[in-house]
Amino acid sequence: MNKISILIANYNNGRYFKECYDSIISQTWHSWEVIIVDDASTDNSIEIINEIINKDTRFKLYQNSSNKGCGYTKRKCAELATGEYYAYLDPDDALFPHALEWSVEELEDNDKIIATYSQLIFCDEHLNPKNIFNKIKQVHNNKYFFNCPIQISAFFVFKRSAYLKTEGINPELTTAVDQDLYLKLLEVGDALFIKEPLYKYRLHANGISQSTSKQKAKDSFSRVIYEAMKRRGIQEINKKPVPQTYTDAEEIYKLLEYQTGILYRLKTKATLFLTM
Repeated sequence: MNKISILIANYNNGRYFKECYDSIISQTWHSWEVIIVDDASTDNSIEIINEIINKDTRFKLYQNSSNKGCGYTKRKCAELATGEYYAYLDPDDALFPHALEWSVEELEDNDKIIATYSQLIFCDEHLNPKNIFNKIKQVHNNKYFFNCPIQISAFFVFKRSAYLKTEGINPELTTAVDQDLYLKLLEVGDALFIKEPLYKYRLHANGISQSTSKQKAKDSFSRVIYEAMKRRGIQEINKKPVPQTYTDAEEIYKLLEYQTGILYRLKTKATLFLTM
């Protein structure tokens, strides 16, 4: 039974970790490890997490010597992992019991895919389900796919062998870290969408998506997209030139506006249908 490494980058979210922990130990897939890297939290996260994992050797807790940021911490998680498969899980979120099993089975049944991702459910602060994020869907992967608007999200499980073919997560990033990971992995293989909720996403006041950091994340995502364009050797998109140097976010997003049009979306759906 192949092992999956659950990777958790924590910063001041210890108070939410118990439900995350409970969802992990309730998994129907039993070959797993958990790598937790704390990014120099200023709350009592370390004490809380240590008390919860209670010397369970399947959980390994590490600490950054100082606050390094999300990119550095998530990259360190991957460097410390030993499983055949990796998956990031935020410490304030949780998994459905069959999340690991269903994801790993898809990866083992299909050599052509290097990752899976699933539906997710938005939950309130107490992790009570609210609604499904209905924008996630199966994508047709090509060099012009930049996950903008977002279609690939959690629960994202990927092969270690595929990750090692990439540059890895950019340690300098503080936001758009997951998007950087998705785009790099899609350059070495395809991802399969599991049309079932496997991930519980907690909405709360301290979450990045609900704070003033949202604009910062949007700007960072545009830089991630631009770097992907350069890696892929793209000089023009939809007959518009890709700038030689990065200037601002709107210039990058305007290059991708055509991908939200009805004709483009219909063409993509038809292509995807024919290749299934």
